[in-house]
Amino acid sequence: MNPQTLLEGLIAGSMIGLGAIGVTLTYSILRFANFAHGDFLAWGAYLALAISGTLGSLAGGLAAPIGPFSFGWSLPIAAVLAAALTAGLALLVDALLFGPLRRRRSAVIILVMASFGAALTLRSLLELVFTSKPFYYTQELQIAMKLGSGMRATPDQLLCLGVAAVLVVLVHLLLTRSAIGREMRAVSENPALAGVVGVDVRRVVRTVWALGAALACMAGVIAGLLVQIRPQMGLDLLLPLFAASILGGIGSVPGAMLAGLIVGVAEAATVALVGAEWRAACAFVILVAILLLRPQGLFGRPD
Repeated sequence: MNPQTLLEGLIAGSMIGLGAIGVTLTYSILRFANFAHGDFLAWGAYLALAISGTLGSLAGGLAAPIGPFSFGWSLPIAAVLAAALTAGLALLVDALLFGPLRRRRSAVIILVMASFGAALTLRSLLELVFTSKPFYYTQELQIAMKLGSGMRATPDQLLCLGVAAVLVVLVHLLLTRSAIGREMRAVSENPALAGVVGVDVRRVVRTVWALGAALACMAGVIAGLLVQIRPQMGLDLLLPLFAASILGGIGSVPGAMLAGLIVGVAEAATVALVGAEWRAACAFVILVAILLLRPQGLFGRPD
């Protein structure tokens, strides 16, 4: 494989992996596939765009590019604030839609169909507020740097790769070294038993929604910085997100990130060898293959 293709796949895969972590956490705790997750990603990207633009207009110095990067301090600040707002949006959707369904002990298929409805609603609201016109965080041009072995990357791309790696390590530490992480793992294993021994299951559920949505927001910001921001971006990334979450093994954060990198590299190789129109088919083939050959994924445990 061309080293440049490998690097491009890793950069795209880092964004897919971040989004896949939210999918795998939601599924392991709430026991259903949330098809609205991609739209949290899109909402996070647009919220960061709106906040960054507002900060840039209020304080022009914040919009000036930082060193070799194409954006100013307004974007990192906006990304943090947008992550909090996206987490709040996810909690609101849960309170209005999924929470009442859980209290009624609705079947899993009802929750899945409800997530379809939530996805359509969120996407339509996004188009209503921001229109369907694509946007960019910055209009600054960057020259790719030589990295050796025929590889080139812009400072923005390298930063996104590094930010994704840091976030994965932080989430892994949260799940393995903190009290809320232990509670999340307990609820994932057996929600009823976890409640009996004193775990606040509702708090764990709220934490999962907030954490998954915040990570989706960061994935959306990375996608917007590297490509562009569109209302359909969450829908376009939904299949790779699910392919990565299943390939990595439901409930495994390192597995989701590694699988995201694998899916990203596979898509980049497909584009280079076959054509860009087959990119989505690549994620679908990976998804079908893992379901047939190893349903528990790379790091999951067989039932």
